[in-house]
Amino acid sequence: MKQPLIILTGPTAVGKTKASIGLAQAINGEIISADSMQIYKYMDIGSAKICPAEMEGVPHYLVDELLPEEEFHVVKFQQMAKKAMEQIYKKGHIPIVVGGTGFYIQALLYDIDFTENKEDSGYRQELERYCREHGAEALHQMLAVKDPQAAEEIHANNVKRVIRALEFYHQTGQKISEHNARERQKESPYEFRYFVLNDERQHLYTRINQRVDQMMDAGLLDEVKRLKAMGYTRDMVSMQGLGYKELLSYLDGECTLTEAVYTIKRDTRHFAKRQLTWFKRERQVLWIDKPSYAYDEEKILKAMLSHMEGII
Repeated sequence: MKQPLIILTGPTAVGKTKASIGLAQAINGEIISADSMQIYKYMDIGSAKICPAEMEGVPHYLVDELLPEEEFHVVKFQQMAKKAMEQIYKKGHIPIVVGGTGFYIQALLYDIDFTENKEDSGYRQELERYCREHGAEALHQMLAVKDPQAAEEIHANNVKRVIRALEFYHQTGQKISEHNARERQKESPYEFRYFVLNDERQHLYTRINQRVDQMMDAGLLDEVKRLKAMGYTRDMVSMQGLGYKELLSYLDGECTLTEAVYTIKRDTRHFAKRQLTWFKRERQVLWIDKPSYAYDEEKILKAMLSHMEGII
C-alpha cells in the first residue's frame, strides 16, 4: 500500500504558507519546505521564511537547516526530504510538501534517479572559464544548441544547472531534458494529491510588488549587509537568491537602490510566470484558483479536503 503525500505549491507570493498551516492542522500533517532559500540560516526576510509564531505548532522540516556557504541542490533536497518523510510516517502523520520549486517537488514525487555520471572536472572547468569570459547568456546559448528543451526550462542565471546539462550531454550523448522526461513518466511511489494554489495574474503581480516593498521596510537591506559582513559572497548558491544578488549589486556600487528594488520586483514577477509554466506541464495536478473561492481561506481548505479520499 502506498504511503500518503500531499503537495501544496503555486507561484511565489500566492499565499502557500497560510494555506499550508490550515491544511496541516486539518489532516494531522507536518510540513516539508520545498523552497531553495528557506533552508538557509540568517536569510529570513528575503526568503519570506515562516517564523515560529506563524507555524502554530505545526512541525516544519528543511527550514533553517543549512549555513549560507553550503550548497543546496535537487539531490540534497531529495535526500533530506526523504529523511523527513520517514520521521513523519513513524509518527503516523502525513507529510505536506510546501514550496514553489517545481523541480524539487517533481524529484521527490517521482523518486527521480540522479545517479551521477563520473565527474569530468576538466570539462566543467572549461565551461566555468567560458562563462567567466563570455557571460551566462553565452553559456546558456551553448545549451540551447545542444538541448533546446533544457535551455527553455533552465534560466540562464542558473549557471550550475546549465553546466550540469552540458556535462550530461558531453558524457552521455543524451539530452538531459529527455532523461528527465523519461524519469517523469515513472509512476509515483506515493498516494498523492498535488495542489497548485493560483491567483489572477494581475492580482498576483500586485502582491509580489507589495511584498518586495514590505521586505524592504522589514529590513532586507540590513539583512544583506549582515550577510556580506559575515563573508558571504555572490558566488555562493545562497546569495544568488532573488533579493540578495540585486542588493549585493547595489552595495557594490553597480546600481542605485531604486534600480535594485525595481529589478527584484521585475525578476520575481518573471519567476512567478516560469513557475506557473512548470506546474501546467505536471501530471495529475489539482488547481485551486483563489478567486473562485472569493479568497476565503476556509472555502479553499474545504476544497482541498474534498480531494482527500483515500489519503485520510
